[in-house]
Amino acid sequence: MSTSLLPVGHLSPGHDLNGYIQAVNGIPMLTVDEERDLAYRLHDEGDLEAARRLVMSHLRFVVHIARSYSGYGLAQADLIQEGNVGLMKAVKRFDPYQGVRLVSFAVHWIKAEIHEFVLRNWRIVKVATTKAQRKLFFNLRGAKKRLAWLNTNEVDAIAKDLDVKPEVVREMEGRLSAHDAGFDAPPGGEDEDSAYQAPAQFLDDASQDPATQLEDSDWEEDSTQRLRVALSQLDERSRDILQRRWLSDSKSTLHDLADVYGVSAERIRQLEKNAMKKVRQQIGDALVA
Repeated sequence: MSTSLLPVGHLSPGHDLNGYIQAVNGIPMLTVDEERDLAYRLHDEGDLEAARRLVMSHLRFVVHIARSYSGYGLAQADLIQEGNVGLMKAVKRFDPYQGVRLVSFAVHWIKAEIHEFVLRNWRIVKVATTKAQRKLFFNLRGAKKRLAWLNTNEVDAIAKDLDVKPEVVREMEGRLSAHDAGFDAPPGGEDEDSAYQAPAQFLDDASQDPATQLEDSDWEEDSTQRLRVALSQLDERSRDILQRRWLSDSKSTLHDLADVYGVSAERIRQLEKNAMKKVRQQIGDALVA
């Protein structure tokens, strides 16, 4: 079943929320027999028209559930739309032979989609990632009766009800009380205090410091010079092997160099190893000097 079963046009919650709610409330509810007949047709025959009618007749139920999540500062239309996705998933998986009503089966799927949407969009930084944290997130918001921090008795009571440790409740309460902060200053520059508090104002980029750039440039030049001197101390064959193996854009293999010098690949490896040792020693001596 695809999302094409969702109502479109004037029945889209994002188009006109009040009009959408009025429209879905006007869709006739199914009787028990009608629902059962449609569910059998979908389950046994894959009848998409039956699926569409099952979805349409339960849209008002999604609106009712979505309203209970209005305290998260998210658009009601988005919550409804996510709930509609959950409703379609429930209709697709509904088995009428289990003897339960669709509304009882669908509530889990509707809430699951809304929960995922809330957790993805409530904060920039995720506050709950595990199943236990998600359960605590929604239950803790409902359990807090006031804006102040929870006292010890309240923490212990919530921890006992949710079967978690008190420190876990405290950690989640801290996450819920935190606020997202933008890296840059707010646009417009109306609030000068907020502008100075923005991380962009006090996190320096050391790579753009002229002194750092000069130091890096001098270090690179000095390292190149020391490597050039060290290579000049090698015999011609050893120097050629290192240049072809490590300093050339098209690096040669041990077998390639073995063919050039008429020796075995193992001999080339030994010459390379000895040459590298001499270069490191020369550079080390230069640093000490």
